[in-house]
Amino acid sequence: FISVESPPTMYIKIALLAVAAASGADAFAPSSGHMGLRSTSMQAHSSSPAPNIEAVSRRSFFGKGAAAGVVTTGLVQSAFAATPAIDAPAPDFELPSNRDKSIGLKDLKGKWTVLYFYPGDFTSGCTIEAQNFEKNAPKIRDLGAEIVGVSVDSAEKHLDFAKKYGLSFPLLSDKGGKVSDSYGSALKLGPIGTFSNRQTYLIDPSGTLKYVFTDVQSKIQSHAEDVVAKLTELTKA
Repeated sequence: FISVESPPTMYIKIALLAVAAASGADAFAPSSGHMGLRSTSMQAHSSSPAPNIEAVSRRSFFGKGAAAGVVTTGLVQSAFAATPAIDAPAPDFELPSNRDKSIGLKDLKGKWTVLYFYPGDFTSGCTIEAQNFEKNAPKIRDLGAEIVGVSVDSAEKHLDFAKKYGLSFPLLSDKGGKVSDSYGSALKLGPIGTFSNRQTYLIDPSGTLKYVFTDVQSKIQSHAEDVVAKLTELTKA
């Protein structure tokens, strides 16, 4: 039995349509249907000029239409990669943090860890998620757990983000997305770059992965409370 929340069938939104509209393009030309999903509306104008993807920054991408956190077109090289096995050792890592030191899985052993991956600092959804984790931090710590956030942003940007919103938990910098990839959370958007999909992993004090939340975006307002509920269940098991 694998304790993994499955994303809804249409969780992947065709958010790049918004980027295409913003750049004046009629449509993207998708490659051979990622995950079997194709959009006839996106193929209708195959003769239209391609959008200037190089000019689309990661932040403007999220600001336009990809706030859903996950997208699908030929730009996405990998999405919803297999998450690590439940009841197996969590993938090892050591990353720079906003605390002037690197933090690795070995540093987290002895406590439960709420390891959450998110697309980027200062975006609206990520700000809501971080603030809700901070609001619920006392409950999470009372359960013997620590919160750790991970995105591809720099440690310096994490420092600014944490200061602005009063975050008491560390944020790790996964530049290049290697750790995100090892956790099945990396989304690679070609010229736009790689970022972390919004997913949360619960790791027990021995370093064993016990639960994965994959459908975080649609429940972002209640996600921190959902984490508290699941941690309560797991710690009492």
